[in-house]
Amino acid sequence: MKRRSLVFDLDGTTSDPALGIARSINHALAAFGFDPVSERCISKYIGPPIDDAFRALVPLAEGDLVMCLVSKFRERYSDVGYSENILYPGMSESLLYLVGRGIRLGVCTTKRVDFAERILKHFEIRDYFDFVNGGDVGIQKRQQLKSLLSEHVIDRAAAMIGDRSIDIEAAHANGLSSIGVLWGHGTETELREAGAQLLLSCPSQLRTAC
Repeated sequence: MKRRSLVFDLDGTTSDPALGIARSINHALAAFGFDPVSERCISKYIGPPIDDAFRALVPLAEGDLVMCLVSKFRERYSDVGYSENILYPGMSESLLYLVGRGIRLGVCTTKRVDFAERILKHFEIRDYFDFVNGGDVGIQKRQQLKSLLSEHVIDRAAAMIGDRSIDIEAAHANGLSSIGVLWGHGTETELREAGAQLLLSCPSQLRTAC
């Protein structure tokens, strides 16, 4: 029998990417002559795929321009933006605790997998996770979880842990339980309305998830 799996979102759940994402978004916007977005307003763009962020920021952008913005964003993010993440206090200790209790941990993020791997290695927590699943333009998180299930990476006893409604909704679309976290970029209202079955207020409470 498989050990129970906990599937973690990355941005806003495991680490805070706000600075690197804001600066990389503005790098892309400036390259194409668009006004920058305030770093204080970046939260709502963290979690969903990056192409969705640019469609919201540049409403008249067509497909080719969106992809050019994504490419320019990734140019800076790959160089320095990924390293501007901040690991949430207590996260490493809680992950270590869960692993010690025999819980199988994984990551499912809309972020491209190579970026996710670099961030986890940057914080020296990659070894805590059995798998890292990343997304790309046009791929929804519910599809990622569906693939993990169909490939038997996880089973339906797994729980998805995230800070945004897309994490909770993706879990429910695949028959998984869901845990919302309140230290990220989603609000308590957003998570409750999405149907989160458990809400945690600080990373140390992750220990109760096992």
